[in-house]
Amino acid sequence: MAAYVLAIDLGTSGPKVGLVAMDGTVLRCAVASTALHLSEGGGAEQDPEDWWSAIGEACAELRASEPAAMDGVVAVSCTAQWSGTVATDADGKPLRRALIWMDSRGAPQIKKLTDGLIKMSGYSVGKLMRWIRVTGGAPGQSGKDPIAHILYLKEMEPEVYEKAHQLLEPKDWLNHRLSGRFAASYDSIALLWVTDNRDLSKVAYHEGLLRDSGIAREKLPPLVAADAVLGLVTAEAARFLSIPTSAVVVGGTPDMQSAALGAGPVDDYASHIYIGTSSWIGCHVPFKKTDLLHNIASLPSAKPGRYFVAATQECAGVCVSRFLDQVLYPDDGLAAAPRPKDAYERFFAAAKSVTPGSERLLFLPWLYGERAPVEDHTLRGGFLNVQLGTTRGHMSRAILEGVAYNNRWLLGHVEKFIKQPVDRLSIIGGGARSSTWCQIFADVLGRPIVRLGEPLEANVRGAALLAACAIGARRWEDPVATLPTDARFEPNLAHKPIYDEMYAAFLDAHRRNRPLLAKLNGRAA
Repeated sequence: MAAYVLAIDLGTSGPKVGLVAMDGTVLRCAVASTALHLSEGGGAEQDPEDWWSAIGEACAELRASEPAAMDGVVAVSCTAQWSGTVATDADGKPLRRALIWMDSRGAPQIKKLTDGLIKMSGYSVGKLMRWIRVTGGAPGQSGKDPIAHILYLKEMEPEVYEKAHQLLEPKDWLNHRLSGRFAASYDSIALLWVTDNRDLSKVAYHEGLLRDSGIAREKLPPLVAADAVLGLVTAEAARFLSIPTSAVVVGGTPDMQSAALGAGPVDDYASHIYIGTSSWIGCHVPFKKTDLLHNIASLPSAKPGRYFVAATQECAGVCVSRFLDQVLYPDDGLAAAPRPKDAYERFFAAAKSVTPGSERLLFLPWLYGERAPVEDHTLRGGFLNVQLGTTRGHMSRAILEGVAYNNRWLLGHVEKFIKQPVDRLSIIGGGARSSTWCQIFADVLGRPIVRLGEPLEANVRGAALLAACAIGARRWEDPVATLPTDARFEPNLAHKPIYDEMYAAFLDAHRRNRPLLAKLNGRAA
């Protein structure tokens, strides 16, 4: 019987579960959806039980379509949205909904934590130097890191914090549900900013940083490598997922790191761009480094002995989905028609019909603040230079171009960080399915964009390859299954003048509007 990994990829919109062979070949995937709960003041939450139920739905679909492959599952590997917090009791049951990567309510607590007499960029110089020296980074001022979530709970919901037996990343909560074991991997724990990451072979909690944070050590899980085997899947989880009880659960890795494993080459500096709800540009590197001013750092990766760099953009594909759901087809009784099944196809067709530059209509994609290359939870987006002749086509294309402008901003700082040019980028994620968007990225970034076959399955592929190495079915240096290139998009030099002009306007719009947005959204300019 052929052996497979059940790879679980928990995204913000819901899980994707894949059956993947040991060489990285994806047999089949199933998806399900989960709700996102936004609230005033920067709240962003999801129910972990919804995650689990949706994973069960996806596994039921796989069992119905691929029963033999489900019987051949020998390992389960999770990858998930990063920078979230699940507070659990001693049995792993959530005490409340999870605070996810978008939640910024902990910003005031982070401001207190990072304060000091002598400050640089809002940080006490002494505290900052130790954070950077030990961890490779520092808590983000936006309040979206797990350390901010936990400090928010400690101050604002003390009953939850006191009851919490463990405070877990989403991936690590799933692993407990699968194996019954509390653990965090070296890479998933990194954004808590309390681990010593200077030696990747022995990442450990740092007593001084724990003491300064005020977070109780006993509420944090033991640490393991991403390729550690946590144990067998529990009988209850095996029944729920319809897989054998002999399957093992591996440590797994957050979504950014699994994407780096599944996006193509895993060599140092081989770069990819991910376009999903959010967006990032990432690659593996052999060094630990920090660019605090632009919120870029190299942190532990899932690949042994390597760090991972990712410059993250908060909103990418979600700009498209929100435009469809809240502007074109809102469920408010006023829309001319409900959202059609081919809404995305219509959106991209409308965007393609408009000339590059969208007749100088500019879209700012900061719908929920920003992480990099500026970290600012008060930034907000919108359209600039709307005219009487502006159509939904202009707005559609401007959204795609605005996301690309922000990624161009990111790319420049990534290249400075790694001290070498990125000559091409692989593109993965849901946004990669649009050839129109891929060409816009090539034109705006001025780099060839290579779309891999099955761009939506990079994360499950990466999680599965990690599991295959963990159980000894392959080695890191072994070649993986040939991943076909679906298309290559070369920059169109005829579009360079308009995109250079609009990119300069994009940067100017940030500079000019930042003080006003800070004032409007709760922070003094």
